[in-house]
Amino acid sequence: MHRRNLVLAGASLMALPVLGGTALAQERPNPMPEELRTSLERDPTAPVLGNPQGDITLTEFFDYNCPFCRKMVEPMHRLITSDPNLRVVFREWPVFGADSEFATRASLASLQQGRYWQMHTAMFRTRGRVTEATTMRAARDAGIDTARLERDMEAEPVERHITMSHMLADHMGLVGTPTFIAGDEGAFGEFSLDELRGLVQRARETMG
Repeated sequence: MHRRNLVLAGASLMALPVLGGTALAQERPNPMPEELRTSLERDPTAPVLGNPQGDITLTEFFDYNCPFCRKMVEPMHRLITSDPNLRVVFREWPVFGADSEFATRASLASLQQGRYWQMHTAMFRTRGRVTEATTMRAARDAGIDTARLERDMEAEPVERHITMSHMLADHMGLVGTPTFIAGDEGAFGEFSLDELRGLVQRARETMG
């Protein structure tokens, strides 16, 4: 996976040179405008995992048909379980076509049944491309009422989340999935657990 480091500059993300494929500490970039941070971290339609009252927020933009997002499920799970003060926001950003949008709608709708993490992990266990059929199979595997799920997929919060994901990504100039943002720094690509911890730690140091 070609990886690059990103930092927030004003209200946009600027690409930095690739340095050995590793997320490295940078001098503090220009702070993110508060209105943008609120939209990114406090959108009531976005799933929140970890500690809802955590001292720092890590946001992940992802797509269920992104192979590198699939590889990040286990590191993200380990990060969440090992850091009791971390707040994680999942920003579903369907960029791989109609199947991805269907999957996103179903996943977001699972919030209404309190089964988001179960649905999220079941979706990423799918072999090959995630389609409408495999999405509904994942929902059943996650113990979800699929009739209710189909109704909730058309709910206004689901539509608002998807629209907001596209708007935020366009506004910040994101280049693809997965993209991780903590504090005023972002990173695009596949990262190890230690690299994710480094991103979070730098955010704590600069935002504290």
